[in-house]
Amino acid sequence: MNLVESHMLVKKFGDFTAVNEVNLQIPDGMCFGLLGPNGAGKSTFISMIYGVCKRTSGHIRVFGKDPNTYGREIRQQLGIVTQDNYLDKEMNVYENMVLYAKLMGVPKDEVAKRIDELLDFMSLTHKKKAPIMALSGGMQRRLVFVRALLGNPRMVILDEPTTGLDPAVRHLLWEKVNELKRRGVTVLITTHYMDEAQNLCDDIVVMDEGKVREQGSPKSLINKHCPGYMAFVSDSEENLQKFSRRQDSSTALEIIREQNVLALRSNDMANLQIHLKNADVDPILIRPTNLEDVFLKITGRELSQNA
Repeated sequence: MNLVESHMLVKKFGDFTAVNEVNLQIPDGMCFGLLGPNGAGKSTFISMIYGVCKRTSGHIRVFGKDPNTYGREIRQQLGIVTQDNYLDKEMNVYENMVLYAKLMGVPKDEVAKRIDELLDFMSLTHKKKAPIMALSGGMQRRLVFVRALLGNPRMVILDEPTTGLDPAVRHLLWEKVNELKRRGVTVLITTHYMDEAQNLCDDIVVMDEGKVREQGSPKSLINKHCPGYMAFVSDSEENLQKFSRRQDSSTALEIIREQNVLALRSNDMANLQIHLKNADVDPILIRPTNLEDVFLKITGRELSQNA
């Protein structure tokens, strides 16, 4: 079953087309990733799921309903982690959650139990009575996850959920997202962290300039667009010529000129090492290809550019 379905979905702001004929299906129970640079149309698409942004044309259904008509009902079944925390600094942790539980329509006799269970789930029980200003940035982010889950949502939307957090907190939140998936909760995530998308997402859509450019699992996208390994060497005309003149059909090597480096890609590690040895060039780094390489191949620029 698809929780979200869109067909030829378009959103225009004046002469600017933010979302351009997007066809997407988000199945129940998976982690679905939306990748793209700022201005790609991700946030606009998500706001149409909420029903707070009205489409210009096309169709979208969320839980089988039109968000333009049933936006309030749809939002009651969504948990949303926005880029900003928006916590009331005049209240403590528990008071914040009680207020939001009321807004979400959580039954009065379930509020305290649900808050306690979710604070425990996010390892925040010891901060139950703490003022918001006493929480670290990572704790505030975890509390926003608690808030998003209070209504027992069918789908959770995570908009850049770990931006600015240290690695330990990021990995903790990854564990919680995976736990939500195991519980059958559908997750929609936007992120600029490629390791995050690769670790969490079952399926990924790459958007650019309002259009869907590619879709698939992380592994299938890597295998389709840039399988193998990447080596990075200093960018110079001498190095470029060294590798360019050694090209032939039996030793295929893709050469990509990036900022201050040459990126060399080969399907085979041994072949890549032979090219480096024959050119007498020491690599700065060798690694397996990843989603960052996929994005660069599809859009012509790095995902983190202008992020």
